[in-house]
Amino acid sequence: MAPGGGVVVTGLGTVGACGAGGAGLAAALAAGVPPLSEVDRAAGYHRPGSARLACLARGVALTPWLAPAEARRMSPPSKLAVAAARMALAEAGAANTDDDGATAVVLATTFGPSSYTEGMLKQLFLDSPESVSPFLFTESVANAAAAQVGIACRARGPNVTIAQREAGALLAVGRGAAEVAAGRVRRALVGVVEEMTPLLHAVLDRFGALARANGDGEERARPLDRRRNGYLAAEGATVLVLEREEDAARRGARPLAKVAGWGSAFDPSAPPHGWGEGEAGLARSLGRFLARAGVAVSEIERIVSGASGARGADRLEARTLRAAWGEAPLPPLVAPKAVTGEHGGGFLAAAVLAAAGAPMAAPAGFAPDPALGVSPANGAPLPAPGLTLVTSLAAGGATAWLLLASK
Repeated sequence: MAPGGGVVVTGLGTVGACGAGGAGLAAALAAGVPPLSEVDRAAGYHRPGSARLACLARGVALTPWLAPAEARRMSPPSKLAVAAARMALAEAGAANTDDDGATAVVLATTFGPSSYTEGMLKQLFLDSPESVSPFLFTESVANAAAAQVGIACRARGPNVTIAQREAGALLAVGRGAAEVAAGRVRRALVGVVEEMTPLLHAVLDRFGALARANGDGEERARPLDRRRNGYLAAEGATVLVLEREEDAARRGARPLAKVAGWGSAFDPSAPPHGWGEGEAGLARSLGRFLARAGVAVSEIERIVSGASGARGADRLEARTLRAAWGEAPLPPLVAPKAVTGEHGGGFLAAAVLAAAGAPMAAPAGFAPDPALGVSPANGAPLPAPGLTLVTSLAAGGATAWLLLASK
């Protein structure tokens, strides 16, 4: 963990099921309605009765940020990431860099370019190794999107890809902020990208990760709800521009938020593909992170929770927060993954919007879980928070936190 060191967010680019740009996402969060699409089941990967819906970024026009000739050389995640990065740079009022290594790229992904990997493996197994397309191979690796962002935006500094599942987005922000705060780079493009293919959707469903229709016939995520039974899968990309506060002021840029701190921990009780019961240890780690940042729990005015509707994840999230706050009441908590889904960057964009005071609706028909003792805010208007804690717990034990201060 390190304190924020005067690092600010000056640009936000996001592409997903809500379209391109923060306005569509903000409207969906205010309405509390996830933008769902039917997943293509023609290939026969899905079993009968499986999940059918996801937050898909299909049909979103990327041409304002990505020329067709460029797009032909990229996998779907690379296209999304490059468009989001250029959008973020435009909002920050910063041109493509063409610098001397002063801009870093740090992107998180869980599954990488799934469609290109699937295509490459079909060529390998159904034909022969010699038939595998080099084009598919170069875009099948997890760091392809970050590399394409570096090329397209002429960002010649460190280029890092983080694969830590649900915690990856916040870890990417922390890594980029650390590079900027230490003076190793002047600017960092940080964020997360994911695509959701029919095969990947079917695999997640078979592992029991995805929300299924309950007795009410609706297939939706229910974070912290007693009826929760999985998350909504999502795809998209979100990229933030991070830079030193004094550099932003010199350029006349208007920050969206200040990165006041970042931290991480690990739950050793977690199985490789699930969540453990290490809330006591995680709460201690969260307390130490806040202490090193010089922040008391009473100073936090909003929590942006990574709760997604996954039964074990939400239970660990709630117990960790309750243990960290002790007898003190929690500040208002929002759970944007009810709208954004899991993966794809919507959560990171929603966190920045929440820190800036964007309204977020209460989950429709929320049914509290007495075993958790934590509930999302009821949707009533809230003042813009001074200090926001963003949380994210990942299957396998990785945990990340981010402190955002309003500007």
